[in-house]
Amino acid sequence: MDRPTIDLPSRLLMNLKPWREATTWHIAFSGGLDSTVLLHLLAHLAKTEHLPELKAIHIHHGLQSAADAWPEHCQSVCDALGIPLQVVHVQVQPGASLERAARDARYGAFIEATQANEVLLTAQHRDDQAETLLFRLLRGAGVRGLSGMPRQRVLGKGHLVRPLLDVSRAELEGYANQYSLSWIEDPSNQDRRFSRNYLRNQVFPVLTERWPQAMATMARSAAHLSEAQELLDELAQIDLAQASSISEFDWLGVPSLELSTLASLSAARQRNAVSHWLSALTRLPDSDHWSGWEDFRDAAADASPVWRLADGELHRANGRIWWLSGCWLRTPPPAPEWPDPSLSLALPDNGVLSLTGQTPDGPLHIRYREGGEVMSLPDRGHRDLKRLLNERGVPGFVRGRLPLLYQGEQLLAVARLQGLNGSEQDGWNLHWQPPNEDQGLS
Repeated sequence: MDRPTIDLPSRLLMNLKPWREATTWHIAFSGGLDSTVLLHLLAHLAKTEHLPELKAIHIHHGLQSAADAWPEHCQSVCDALGIPLQVVHVQVQPGASLERAARDARYGAFIEATQANEVLLTAQHRDDQAETLLFRLLRGAGVRGLSGMPRQRVLGKGHLVRPLLDVSRAELEGYANQYSLSWIEDPSNQDRRFSRNYLRNQVFPVLTERWPQAMATMARSAAHLSEAQELLDELAQIDLAQASSISEFDWLGVPSLELSTLASLSAARQRNAVSHWLSALTRLPDSDHWSGWEDFRDAAADASPVWRLADGELHRANGRIWWLSGCWLRTPPPAPEWPDPSLSLALPDNGVLSLTGQTPDGPLHIRYREGGEVMSLPDRGHRDLKRLLNERGVPGFVRGRLPLLYQGEQLLAVARLQGLNGSEQDGWNLHWQPPNEDQGLS
């Protein structure tokens, strides 16, 4: 049976205890039942408890004419409770899934609003968790997906917290009726073309008629799966620690792992470790596309395989796998002129170059590899640049963007490569700071 409504304020406080030191609690306020109850609960608790500053945020998606009246309703509710309201109009991008596009627009606004040491509170409840579990089950989700909505996660510079996941919709309705609250009924919630509405209005009434505790037991299953996912994450961290050996090319700032360590694991542990690593870098492939990892892993030793994912690519070189995204996937344009080598030079899409020590004589300029370059080395004579790069094991993906310093038509130095990056005799050195574009997802 559902817990008595009288427990709701104390349960909410208990769930929010870890976040009491935040500077601000932003309440995502749609004006519907769930967020209205959450807002009312917090406003009344603030009268007797020392809580962070409360602010409400309403997102106007502009998808239906009925929604134009909702900001006014939300404003009146917030005024009555003494809570400031921010109304944000978002642009929902067209796409195959209107639900997903609206969610992306909404959470983009939430990220903008939530700063460091601030928390966004949303009002999803236990019934929502059950719907999420069934919805993802029907889509063939794995353990991570079936663990449902997390109670808390990072959101931009702050955090998102769902303090009502152990509360049923019936409890929220009971509270709302007890305090004679008014709320918005979104007409789109009855549109059964949307998958979640179909589950809520068609499937769950049948399930709960036969199994009255279906919502509670499914939410409990999501909690079990969440615990299982935590164990898988811990295993992944152990495996990734073993594969995170030091590379002589760590200075590139490109995430990489040792392939042989990963390949020694079982297939399931490989997928678990690699997906955990990639989850901070890109949207993950579905189950049908994980064969790309096997092809990438098993390519011939002298091959240079690439596994293309949603937000970047995995490359293989020097016995390691490397994650490339952003400007690392773009060919840098020709380097600009370098009129004063005593000053650093910003290379478009390719970091920063600087020259330390005594500047070589003559006009200097920067180029990138085109093939056929030759370099003169003390005691070794003229050597092909390609052979010199092979000797030093320079990964293929970086060779075309290594800055080359020329004096006229003579190749003087290759930036950053020991023994090729300057003149010990003349006391100068060509230093390159590769592009430091954020390699991860926001």
